[in-house]
Amino acid sequence: MKTLIASAFLLLAPVLALASNAPADKPTAKAPVSEKAKAKTTAKPAAKPVTVAKAETSSRVQLKSAANQVATGILAAEAALSPQELAIADQVHVGRIACELGAYVTVSSDATAPGHFHVEGKGFKYHMSPVATTTGTVRLEDTKAGAVWLQIANKSMLMNQKLGQRLADECKSPEQIVVAEAIKKNPPRSVLD
Repeated sequence: MKTLIASAFLLLAPVLALASNAPADKPTAKAPVSEKAKAKTTAKPAAKPVTVAKAETSSRVQLKSAANQVATGILAAEAALSPQELAIADQVHVGRIACELGAYVTVSSDATAPGHFHVEGKGFKYHMSPVATTTGTVRLEDTKAGAVWLQIANKSMLMNQKLGQRLADECKSPEQIVVAEAIKKNPPRSVLD
């Protein structure tokens, strides 16, 4: 989070520099005009180009462009994954995964954002990114929707934390089916033994 804030400040520096260099709208004091000069200005309608307005428009366009670039940079920084998160993304099982009660979950990698995934099924569709865990469990999250995809060696599950419900359970990819069968044949020792 600290690096995100620091990068946002670094990206805002050009905008602030442009804003400080922008011309200020200051009224200028005018010298008194004589009657002859007034007569000349009324006799000749002058069509002078307004350069100040163009300069203001140009600086506004530059500021808007810089602000858009900063916003794009912040979005890119948020979407960028750490090397640890990219390593987690390599472990995610993709494809159509069968779950209990005849349900299916389809996990596919996002071609536009490396390391991100689309997780969808009947009645839901999420865009998820990997999150590091202390246990080594593969965890994908859609923070906006509150959805979490958990993948351990022998099964996966999809939960919606905002609704407080499990959307899919006992989901097993072909690799997880092999591990589940091995656990049935040779169960691990109990922690209490």
